[in-house]
Amino acid sequence: MLVDQSTEISATNTQGERQVLGYHAHIYYNATTLVQARTLCEAAASHFPLKMGRMHEKPVGPHPDWSCQLAFRAGLFEKIVVWLATHRAGLVVFVHPVTGNDLIDHRDYAIWMGAVRPLDLSVLSSRDKPATYSF
Repeated sequence: MLVDQSTEISATNTQGERQVLGYHAHIYYNATTLVQARTLCEAAASHFPLKMGRMHEKPVGPHPDWSCQLAFRAGLFEKIVVWLATHRAGLVVFVHPVTGNDLIDHRDYAIWMGAVRPLDLSVLSSRDKPATYSF
């Protein structure tokens, strides 16, 4: 279920607080758990209005393992994160907000389910930019 809308916000509000437009949940897996991860991601995409990314069979960006990204609006955080926590069946899930600063989002605001994995933060920008989200 996918809603086609585009939203853009600045990194901070008038009080200087970081704004959260949405979240990314990255499901980590390997060759042995690929089918399990695909099943989880497809089930999430059929239950919630989110955008399911590609099933990467190599590390991509800062992620040390194969992964699939689930992108969703901030208002869905509780429902989706609780659902992932109760359905991940041992898979590692990395969740972070989208605020317009990739480094801060991945380093300072990270939420892990399962083992914490070492991210390659050197590939992330520390510059604030307008966060744009399309659904």
